[in-house]
Amino acid sequence: MSRLTSARLAELIDGLAGLPYGGEAVDQRTHALQTARFAVDAGADDELVVAAALHDIGRAGPVRAEHPGLPHELAGAAFARQHLSERAAWIIGQHVPAKRYLVTIDPAYHALLSPASVASLKRQGGPMDEQEVADFRAHPMAADAVALRRWDDAAKDPNGPVLSMAQLLAAHERCGAARSTAVRTR
Repeated sequence: MSRLTSARLAELIDGLAGLPYGGEAVDQRTHALQTARFAVDAGADDELVVAAALHDIGRAGPVRAEHPGLPHELAGAAFARQHLSERAAWIIGQHVPAKRYLVTIDPAYHALLSPASVASLKRQGGPMDEQEVADFRAHPMAADAVALRRWDDAAKDPNGPVLSMAQLLAAHERCGAARSTAVRTR
């Protein structure tokens, strides 16, 4: 695993500025930083905050080039697996299945989706079947993926709060310090 530097993280996030977000009122950068803001406001740990900011990174040009042909959530998961952690990778990779899960188990959830998200739900497979629900629910990080999904759905307000780049980079640095400490204590 090659560690993602803070400079590279900032470059990736800033590279999302002005990129359309599937017909939504925000660009990809605003969406990423708003999702991370909601994670912070919910009391998420630093690793989940960074995953929230990077959940759609599979749409970024450099990541798409590294992982051509993969859906954005899988490209993002592959990127996170290479540069962050297995936990971040799983959560990023599961933010689309989490939408399918929520549509299946929460009757009110579908009404919260934007028109663009409803359209993409059809392409993503629609509601889960019973076995998919059971498998998703059984995963120990399912609650994190569901939380990320809800922040993702809410992060479409052009006037909404965003996490500052300084705050995101600080969370990222704390994650790196925690990983370094964990490796030294093994």
